[in-house]
Formats: sequence, C-alpha cells, structure tokens
Amino acid sequence: MASSIAVTGLMFFLVIARYLLGLSVVGLHELITLAAVALYMTGAVIASRKREHLTVDWIAGSITDPRKKAVHDLLIAVLTIVVTCFFIVWSYYMFTWGMKRPQSTPAYQIPLWLPQLAIGIAAIGCFSYALRDAIDALFRLKRR
Repeated sequence: MASSIAVTGLMFFLVIARYLLGLSVVGLHELITLAAVALYMTGAVIASRKREHLTVDWIAGSITDPRKKAVHDLLIAVLTIVVTCFFIVWSYYMFTWGMKRPQSTPAYQIPLWLPQLAIGIAAIGCFSYALRDAIDALFRLKRR
C-alpha cells in the first residue's frame, strides 16, 4: 500500500513539476518506473499466493461437483505452470543478456538487470504457487 502511494505521489509530483512549474526533475521517471516494475511483480506473486490472480469465476462458480471442481482447478494450475515456465525461461534469457551487455539507467546509473531480476523472481514465485495449486488439486482428486 505504501509503495503504491509512493509511486502515485512521485508520478503526481513529476507531472506538477513538469507542466505547472516548468521544472525537469532528472531521474525521477526512472525511479518511478523501476519501483512500479517491482511493485507489479510483487503484486503478482501475492495474488498468486492468495489464489486471486486473474480468475474467471463464472465457470468455477457453476461447478458444484467436488471432483469436477478439482479437475477444473488442476487444468488452471497446469496452464499456469506452462505459462510461468515460458516466463522463467524468457526472464532468464533477458537477465543473462543484461549481464553480458550491461546497461544502466541514464540519470542514476541503476543497472537494468535489477528490474529484469524482479520479473524472474516473480515468475519463479508464481510457478511455485501454481505447482502448489496443482498438487492440491491432485490430492483432492485422489480423495474422491
């Protein structure tokens, strides 16, 4: 919550400074962007942990049979595992490319591998929670 307020407040200040006061605050935009990437990736992992990440609950809500519900949950978890595997590989290639050809932000010289690392950590976190959901769904299928 505090980080969301900070990103929003800094962006508001940047707009006010640039358009109303005519000031150019060097480096503020890159700090906002890097903080937003970290905020979004952390939010994705938290939403995955709570099983609240981008769900279509019309189908899930219409399933009443516990076995069918477990099959549905397993399908969702397997699809999430596949997608997060792509993100893990993609972020690994992006991170290793960034280490071979180091780049940094213009104002503060912050290495660009930092936000790339945040994407990779989020992908691994979401993969882990999808794996947890798949195991949970398999256990529910075996109980029935």
